[in-house]
Order: sequence, then structure tokens, then C-alpha cells
Amino acid sequence: MPTPSGRFRWRIVALLFLATTINYIDRQVLSFTMTDEVFRKEMLDIAPDTVLTKEANDRFKVLYGDVDAAFKFAYAIGFLLAGWLVDRIGTKRGFSLGILVWSVAGVLTASVNTIAGLSWMRALLGLGESANFPSAIKTIAEWFPRRERSFANGLFNAGTNVGIILTALAVPYLILQFGWRSSFLVTGVLGFGLLIFWWLLYSKPERHPKLSAEELAYIRADAEKTPPLKVSWSRLLSYKQTWAFAVGKLMSDPIWWFYMSWLPDFFNSNDALDERLDLKSFGLPFLIIYVVSDAGSIFFGWLSTQFMRWGWSANRARKTTLLICALCVVPIFFAAQTNSLTIAIALIALATAAHQGWSANMYTFASDLFPRNVVASVTGIGGMFGTVGGILLALLAGRIITAFGYLPMFIVASCSYLIALILIHLILPKLEPVKTEELMGDYMVDSKQ
Repeated sequence: MPTPSGRFRWRIVALLFLATTINYIDRQVLSFTMTDEVFRKEMLDIAPDTVLTKEANDRFKVLYGDVDAAFKFAYAIGFLLAGWLVDRIGTKRGFSLGILVWSVAGVLTASVNTIAGLSWMRALLGLGESANFPSAIKTIAEWFPRRERSFANGLFNAGTNVGIILTALAVPYLILQFGWRSSFLVTGVLGFGLLIFWWLLYSKPERHPKLSAEELAYIRADAEKTPPLKVSWSRLLSYKQTWAFAVGKLMSDPIWWFYMSWLPDFFNSNDALDERLDLKSFGLPFLIIYVVSDAGSIFFGWLSTQFMRWGWSANRARKTTLLICALCVVPIFFAAQTNSLTIAIALIALATAAHQGWSANMYTFASDLFPRNVVASVTGIGGMFGTVGGILLALLAGRIITAFGYLPMFIVASCSYLIALILIHLILPKLEPVKTEELMGDYMVDSKQ
């Protein structure tokens, strides 16, 4: 079917892009704030005029890893709950609730005085932020035909990088001018504006007054008829398609979490580099890294779509793109060995771009393999697995870094994606979607039990 003149669906992508940008601003604030000495001293209950020793900094890194794990633990639980909630009460209301919770948590973080208080606020933030991706992936499944979804996912997923860029540019300035508490207060308020935008502008395609009948027909051209389904998590876990998606997230998400949580400290404390970064100099390097990441998210989302336009099967297109992404990450281990800040930035930028391309295509798995009515639940399950991996890595990261430096962490990053792709292919040699009729049959069995 030819592309219609109406392109309102791309405005929905722009709305998801904005939501994802603010989501990542709120979650990324801490990784920059943790490099501030005043913040470290307050969290360690050390007098302001006391010099931070290496032992104190090492202790802070271990505690920071534990705080990071608290966020991820709540995020993992939230992913399951958010996927379930969004599939049952709808994307508009489910995502609104998530935005409200994470915005409240962001603002309240400005009032904490202890590591324990910081952990609780980060856990609440994780619980709310978990709604973003199940809601966004379900929205893409509702608003786009199958062949456009990887590109649409790549576009909204680029908001993650823009969020990090804006955080790297704005948060150091806020801390240096107004103190570390201002960074959480100002960024937390952004979510309340997002909540208003989302509530006023979003509706399902069939109900949206600005969507033309022609564009709606185009969106629904290759869609299965999907009657309301309430499929349990245990039933979804019985499908190999769910496990392929979950394994891909389990092996790759923790690496992205590691970049988000530890890259500022890597550039700030790595003695091997010929130049170290601080709050005054983070901006440009992080701008470079995440602009390249944005390009990777969009390019690799487009590449998979382009392969399919050339007549490739979804299986060949998605897996070939994933392989290219995995190979681009392999050289990152050298970033921990080089003494050149420029080379380290280039290697990390390539790896983060490849991760974002990987992520855009992995999210498309959920909408490729399952009917729209259960996409949020499947995304939630996969996100939960990815976050469990992130919890384990977060608990170990601070301890590994203080004992051995960053090299072991970058070695893990360099090989995780290739291992993930091998496992995905072993679990699911061909990307065969679960049919609505099959889910309906399982649903009827569940209903009778």
C-alpha cells in the first residue's frame, strides 16, 4: 500500500521522543552529580572542610553502586507492573501514572541527606520510569505498520541520548552555580510539564480527531485483528519468542546501564587518560558521544527497515542489523587501555551508537512477534530481565572498579552483544510471530482454569 499523504503518526513519535528525553534527564542526573565533592561528602556524612581520601572515594563508589542497584531493582519490578498496567488500562492512563511518579521522585531527591534516603528516592524514580518503554513500544505498535516500526523505534529511542546530552550540558552548570540539590529540583519539574502535554495530545489512532481516515487505513493495513486479551505472564513466558527478546535484553541492557552510571566517573577518575574531565568540562565530550549515539539509533533503525524494503525477510533484516551493531561494540575494551582521551571518546561513541541501534531493533522484536494487545506486557518482561542483569552488574561494578579499574567492565561490554545474538538465534532461528488465534486459544484455556 503506498504511503499516504497524512503523516500525523510522526507527531506521535515526536511526543514519545520528548517523553524519553525527559525520562533520561531525570535518571541521568545522579551520574553527573556523584562527581561533585560536596555531594559525596554529604552522602558520606563527612565535614565540608575535610579532604576526600582515596579510601573515602572508594567507599562512595561502592555505596553508589548499591544506590544504583536500588533504582534498578525497583525498575525491574516496575517494568512488569507497568507492562501489565498499560495493557489493561491503556497507554494514556498508564503512562500518565508513570510520569507522575517519576516526577515526584525527582523533585523529592533534592531533599535527601543520606545514602539511605537517596536509595529510597532512586527506587521510587525507577518504579515510575519503568512505564516509559512499555508505553512507547505499545504506542508504536498501535500507530505504525510493521515495516515502519524499527525506524519509529529508532527515532523515539534517540531521545535517550538527547536526554543525556542535555543533562551533561545543564546539570554541571546547575551544580556549580546553585548547588547539587538544584539539579534534582529543576530536572524533576520537567516531568510535570510532560504529563500535561501527554494527557492533552495523546489518544489511540481510532479516537484521535486529527488522524485522517486514509492514514488510519495505512496504519492498519498489515495489522492483525486483535480482540481484547488478558494473557498471563506465565503464559507469555511459555513462548520462545518471549525468551529470545528477554535474553537479548538481559545481555545488552546492563551495558547501557553501566555507560549511564559510570562514564562520568570513568572520565573523571581514570588516571591513565592524558586529560581528565570534571563538572566544567563534561559537556563537549558527552555531546559528541551521545550525538553519535543518536545517529546510531536512527541509522540502525533505518537500516533494518531498508533491508526489508529490499525484500529481505524480517528475520534476515533484524539479525543482520544486530550483528553489525554487536561487531561495532567489540573494540570498546581498548578504551580502558588507551591514554588518549580522544580515542576513548571515539570508541565509547561507536559502542553507544551500536547499542542504541541494537536497542531500537530489539524493541521491534516485541511488536514483530506479538499482537498489539500484549506488546507492553512482553516489553515489560524483557525490560525486567534486562534490569535484573543491570542490578547484578551495579552491585559488582563499584567493587570491581575500585579493585581492578575499568578494564574488566569494558571487556564484558565488548563481548556481551555477540553472545546475546548467538543465544537469540539458538532460541529463535526464525522470527515467527505468535498468532492472535494461538493467544486466543491459550486465553480460553486460562479462563476455564
